[in-house]
Amino acid sequence: MEYIKKDNYPNLFEALGYDKELIEDRLNQIINTIFYGSEDERLYHLVEDDMGYILDTGNIDVRTEGMSYGMMICVQRNMQKEFNCLWKWTKTYMWHSEGDNKGYFAWSVSPGGKRNSEGSAPDGEEYFAMALFFAAHRWGDGVGIFNYTKEAQNLLHECVHKGEDGRGNPMWEPTNKLIKFVPELDFTDPSYHLPHFYELFALWANEEDRDFWKEAARASREFLKKACHPETGLAPEYSNYDGRPRYEEGHGYYYSDAYRVIANIGLDYAWFGKSEWESECADKIQKFFCDTVKDNAECVYEIDGTIIDQPALHPVAIIATNAMGSLATKGKYSELCVQRFWETPLRTGDRRYYDNCLYAFAFLALSGNYRIW
Repeated sequence: MEYIKKDNYPNLFEALGYDKELIEDRLNQIINTIFYGSEDERLYHLVEDDMGYILDTGNIDVRTEGMSYGMMICVQRNMQKEFNCLWKWTKTYMWHSEGDNKGYFAWSVSPGGKRNSEGSAPDGEEYFAMALFFAAHRWGDGVGIFNYTKEAQNLLHECVHKGEDGRGNPMWEPTNKLIKFVPELDFTDPSYHLPHFYELFALWANEEDRDFWKEAARASREFLKKACHPETGLAPEYSNYDGRPRYEEGHGYYYSDAYRVIANIGLDYAWFGKSEWESECADKIQKFFCDTVKDNAECVYEIDGTIIDQPALHPVAIIATNAMGSLATKGKYSELCVQRFWETPLRTGDRRYYDNCLYAFAFLALSGNYRIW
């Protein structure tokens, strides 16, 4: 199995003059709050000593999004016990062992383990696979569901090949190699596009699928150029495969899902640096928030920048992801976005789940701790 050897993970906080020990202490504090803080702070809940879940505190459910995010945080921070607890809960309550969705995961489940939906959301599957590969490389494979490599390869096989026997649907559209919003529908979510993951899947997935993942990485980078507005850099929550916003579902605006696009662009640029367009796009988004709408930076927007008279549901997520974009930016707002994020605390209250997951990713990345394992 081929591995990536990468030693340079810049610490953007340290570059701004923040003390290295203080940065590490702050990161430990963030992770500890999310996993072991008080009842009104934490997201992680332990079940029966060997399982655990990440709670969406705004919707009071457990989502593949949050579970896979939690696993990625754990592998980055060398938290194997918590990783295994999350994975066992996921396999116990979310995994489809039969039917058209066999091999996928139910995207929303109650904290007690009852499925709210039988459907699956591809962003969870791609994060599960990446976290599992990293776990295999960091800790080694175990047995059963803890044979991380096998679990990741099996999952990606389903994502690519489901439907070839007439049952179910793949998570990537075979004709254009673009990730779907859900397997049954023919449109996408720009924030689901993670070309930096696909580059690694092309090394570690089943051999017969590696060319597919190379093409998927290329296709996603090209897609994002179409989905992100040429002046503002903003992308819609949902879009057609040609990049046009999907207003039909009411998600054609720059709103919650879409915040992740600049973070993904930043990490892809930091890990692989294959597209200077990513740097240019991230610069445009930072300029939009730091200059164009600096007095209205917590709203909903058309992707051309028109302000919609509606407050953002996750304002801390905007700050966190814009800062993570500084992994790619070269413009004058890069430092300001990192500094603003440093000065922003974790979110409190019922809506803290989404904001604080993205906050943790941003802090990991900006401190040089979001790494390829």
